[in-house]
Amino acid sequence: MNDYRILVVDDEEDLCEILKFNLENEGYEVDTANSAEEALKMDIASYHLLLLDVMMGEISGFKMASLLKKDKKTAQIPIIFITAKDTENDTVTGLNLGADDYISKPFSLREVAARIKAVLRRTRQGETKHVQEQIAYKTLILDITKKKVCINGEETPLTKKEFEILLLLLQNKGRVFSREDILNRIWSNEVYVLDRTIDVNITRLRKKIGIYGKCIVTRLGYGYCFETE
Repeated sequence: MNDYRILVVDDEEDLCEILKFNLENEGYEVDTANSAEEALKMDIASYHLLLLDVMMGEISGFKMASLLKKDKKTAQIPIIFITAKDTENDTVTGLNLGADDYISKPFSLREVAARIKAVLRRTRQGETKHVQEQIAYKTLILDITKKKVCINGEETPLTKKEFEILLLLLQNKGRVFSREDILNRIWSNEVYVLDRTIDVNITRLRKKIGIYGKCIVTRLGYGYCFETE
């Protein structure tokens, strides 16, 4: 299983389900929406790639893409248009809106999977060229390069695991990570690590980051997330 989340937006429910089924078999986490209006109510910033149909209701795929590109929270999310429209003008329109690729119906599922892999690979390469050195929430600053955390300008000593947990949660504010998710990401190469280990590290981390400890929220039955006010 990889870590990529994909949102499929198409008014053909059957097609959405087919894409969801096949892309999940490829290891992606996939959600669907049957209109742009429905999709725009979702946390689009949490997705790594969007598959957008062009011909949809009042808000077309082109219009939705335009809205997303104007919002700095979603402007960098890769977009692949999937549509029955395949004229040169439509393709140019999509690409001018900032789309990363354009697939015409009918298409093969293998083609869609290949195009997605190519776009995500390009995106990942682009991200590595601009490595984020710091991530912050209010006066809580996590220095990724120096591996240290400061609150109100004063360093707060964390263990390696505590630092990595905080980094994971801060980089994905609002996203819930199960204990299994955290174990796989932070303790990936270690054996005999118990779920209780996560709870102990979270408890210590909350105490060390003081007033920001309350931001690390427990979602009973699901896991943990960093929730902003």
